[in-house]
Amino acid sequence: MKARAASRPVGTATRGTTNPNRLRRMDRWIAATHGAELRRAAAPVAVDLGYGAAPWTAVELLTRLRTVAPHTQVVGIEIDPARVAAATPYERDGLAFRHGGFEIPLTRRPTLIRAANVLRQYDEAQVAEVWAGLCGRLAPAAEGSRGGLLVEGTCDEIGRRHVWVALGPEGPRTVTFAARLGSLDRPSDLAERLPKALIHRNVPGEPVHAFLRDFDRAWAAAAPYASYGARQRWIRAVRDLGADWPVTDGPVRWRQGEVTVSWGALAPLG
Repeated sequence: MKARAASRPVGTATRGTTNPNRLRRMDRWIAATHGAELRRAAAPVAVDLGYGAAPWTAVELLTRLRTVAPHTQVVGIEIDPARVAAATPYERDGLAFRHGGFEIPLTRRPTLIRAANVLRQYDEAQVAEVWAGLCGRLAPAAEGSRGGLLVEGTCDEIGRRHVWVALGPEGPRTVTFAARLGSLDRPSDLAERLPKALIHRNVPGEPVHAFLRDFDRAWAAAAPYASYGARQRWIRAVRDLGADWPVTDGPVRWRQGEVTVSWGALAPLG
């Protein structure tokens, strides 16, 4: 995978915190929901943006995406050149590492950009500009294709709780909440992992606050299903939640401890 002409990377280095298998929930969702687009592309490129101090997440992304799209190539991009140098020995067929940032220094437009735990250190006011720049680098929509996908979100250190926004070339599409259900007391526990665009909006009067409030109520009402396990309780709560909120997925994803909602329903006011 060729890089674009050298220029100063856009962005700021993250703390670099990473752990093996941390992004499994996000990867699983990407493979299930975006696999068809990856297979449709002639030479799909996926970017792991800001992979951190070790290359584990990029290595895992390649493995998981190739189960659904065998010709996918993954490029890990880091703004810290020392991290790129440390990752280079892990390069192999379909996996490369490049120095760069939000400008995405590749000659080919990616079919996927995954940016996990990258924007937490930025101000909320900066998010829209970063999103727009990254969406502008995605493979464009075409006949029979919605184009590339940007997945930007936050998770805890071992990947038990995760919330992400999915965006296409046109902008934000959905928000997904995902959790290891056995570790969850109530759905609003996921509030601490809201992406930067939403985390400061979890206050009365904002849509995301109302959503988490209603989710907690649905979870409480589904308490009798707990005797069948946390998964059945989650499925029932999400089914009830869908009566008032635009849930876009179904039981196959709910069984994984996920629920996806249209972005427009949770977008910050103003």
